[in-house]
Amino acid sequence: MTDPSPERAAYTVVGGGAIGGTLAFALARAGHPVTVVDTDPAHVAAIRARGLVVAHGGSRTSVPVDAATPDEFTGTLGRVLLAVKAQATGTAAAWIAARLEPDGYVVSLQNGFNEDLIAQHVGARRTVAAFVNIFADVVEPGVVLDGGAGALVVGEPGGSPVSPRVRAVVADLQSWGPAVASDNVEGYLWAKAGFGAMLAATALADAPMADLIDRHRPAMAALTGEIFAVSDRLGVTLEAFDAFDPLPFRQGTDPAERDAAFDRLSAWLRTQAKDRSGIWRDLAVRHRPVEVTTHYAGVFEHAAREGLPTPLLRTVMDGLRSLEGAPDGMSEGRLEELDRLAGSPAPGRTAEPDHPAAPAKPGRLPAAEQAAAVRSWLDEHREDMVADLDAYTSQGSASDDLDDLAACLGWLRDWLDRRLGTPDTEEILPRAKAGTGDILVRRYPARDAVAEDGRPVLLLGHYDTVWPTGTLDDWPFRRDGDHISGPGVFDMKAGLVQAVWGLRALDALGLPRPACTLMLNGDEETGSLTSHEAIVAESHGSRLAMVFEAAADGAIKTARKGVGLFTLTVTGSEAHAGLDPTAGASAVDELAHQILRLADLRAPDAGTSLNVGVVEGGTRSNVTAGRAVGRIDIRVASAAEQDRISEALAALRPVDPRTRVQITGDWNRPVFERTEQVAALAELTRRCAALLGEDLREASVGGASDGNFVVAAGTPVLDGIGAVGSGAHARSENTSVSGMVARSALAATVLVSLAAG
Repeated sequence: MTDPSPERAAYTVVGGGAIGGTLAFALARAGHPVTVVDTDPAHVAAIRARGLVVAHGGSRTSVPVDAATPDEFTGTLGRVLLAVKAQATGTAAAWIAARLEPDGYVVSLQNGFNEDLIAQHVGARRTVAAFVNIFADVVEPGVVLDGGAGALVVGEPGGSPVSPRVRAVVADLQSWGPAVASDNVEGYLWAKAGFGAMLAATALADAPMADLIDRHRPAMAALTGEIFAVSDRLGVTLEAFDAFDPLPFRQGTDPAERDAAFDRLSAWLRTQAKDRSGIWRDLAVRHRPVEVTTHYAGVFEHAAREGLPTPLLRTVMDGLRSLEGAPDGMSEGRLEELDRLAGSPAPGRTAEPDHPAAPAKPGRLPAAEQAAAVRSWLDEHREDMVADLDAYTSQGSASDDLDDLAACLGWLRDWLDRRLGTPDTEEILPRAKAGTGDILVRRYPARDAVAEDGRPVLLLGHYDTVWPTGTLDDWPFRRDGDHISGPGVFDMKAGLVQAVWGLRALDALGLPRPACTLMLNGDEETGSLTSHEAIVAESHGSRLAMVFEAAADGAIKTARKGVGLFTLTVTGSEAHAGLDPTAGASAVDELAHQILRLADLRAPDAGTSLNVGVVEGGTRSNVTAGRAVGRIDIRVASAAEQDRISEALAALRPVDPRTRVQITGDWNRPVFERTEQVAALAELTRRCAALLGEDLREASVGGASDGNFVVAAGTPVLDGIGAVGSGAHARSENTSVSGMVARSALAATVLVSLAAG
């Protein structure tokens, strides 16, 4: 096989989609001659015109590569990376076989078990096995979205020892990331079959993968158990990858061990930029047949030969086939059916005798006519809602301006009287002496409520914003059709307008509602340092809290990370760095050692991030530094991780015994975990949204809210039920008129359900 460049081997990537495009980009950027062969003429034309583009975050990077359709390609093939969909393997392998050089070979960088089929066309000697788990998507012709880190393993088929060609390919593919060589690719492929089955099942509904896997654990465990029963019978040694450890998902595993594995997996998935599978995208976005049904043909064949049942896997595959061309049929009810098939009740349903009790629903669905009446009434009053948001936005309320905060709170009290009437009671909890806005607490009585739990629902929000006094002078409230912009409209002034108009709709229509406590604080944007104790105290007497913070791309928020803000101070001793270099003890050197230690505390798989964002130290370059400071931001997704980090920070000791290290600061917000009660509340809200014709999603986010305090104190929370829009804390901050109406109707419908059950 001849290479145009002996330093950089040439590759032909057949199939330039998510996997092929990602790897082709990495190889080309590292200097390898790369040709992409793809059947999509538009994709090929875009690559020719502007190079192969990878999008990551808000940036796009392009590298030039050759590109051709199969009909346009001329010449022979040497090193081939095959990355087509599984159902296209036979056709692609036949095309390759006619052009493959005698010493050429094909690396199967695909989902599923495809090596045997490739070998039928090119020969076993010219077939290389691989396992790939790359989170990426083609988002437009020539552009691949990088969805986060993944795994890539290459090896000879059949467990043969790692060969020189495998080592060479792996070395080149390390230009992408952590590619490795292994003599047990089969173990990775079977492990991926179990993990992939879970991802396939999530495509039966339109919601984030992490959330669906987390709340349908019985189905997911039984599904992977079916597949791993087959691999066990075949004598396969399963291999872990990324955050997926297959061993706890085998049949007969200790439930506690499996739950811990679910915790790790769902936490890791929530860190990924891509929250839905490529299978979901094929169905919902590209409207094309899915390849996953091809992946499991071999699993079914092995299972049949071994006499092993696979009812859940067959149900998932049948469900996906039924959604081809009909994505509107996606429903979480399909996963609830899988839970029942697995022998366990769906979330919110009564448990069967031999199973743990499931969390009870916090309410009862209202009649469809009631939901429709609420939506219709609010739609008729949309201009009144816009006028109120305009007036509210025009009240400056910077967190550090006590005069503006006091004026804004005065306006709010008058507005609330006009919209909701006089409350049963009102309290003003003074906070001005502490340098923050006062807290307003208003209590409204129940009406026609029959729920056994008569405690009030806490409606929680804040009236302060991040926008400094004077922002309104050059950026006032603006409306352009359905689009609204202005300081604080998204975070979170529209949310309060929606809550108030939801209550007003119930009053106007004479619909039942529970007792409600409206609580507004004026220091949320600065950490709720003077208000969180009052919030927690109020939550103790509440049935649940509805937090009217902004939505996450339309989704409610059922998990938030805990936030820790710490300062690491190092004290050394000064000396002349030139005249007496050994006399001093450098605080800067010690801080550098400590920063490296802190970096070891990061655990992306568990959702833990740690950033030393500000470093200060020393006085002059010729003075050994006597003091250095590092300011640390830490985010954790579980209480266990919070405890681990706290213990590690407390255990920090200096590397240089002549220096002293001190950690100050604390956890600003506890972890907001998706408890069973939160999950049940989210399910009720999803069903209420369905009555209104909305498909509501859940999200886990890195930012914190006052809901973190409430959940940690034991009261369930519905968070992110506020504005739909984007641009929090940015000049692009916006919401929509239609979103205000829809979310106000949703809040009102949830309140009706809480009054009934």
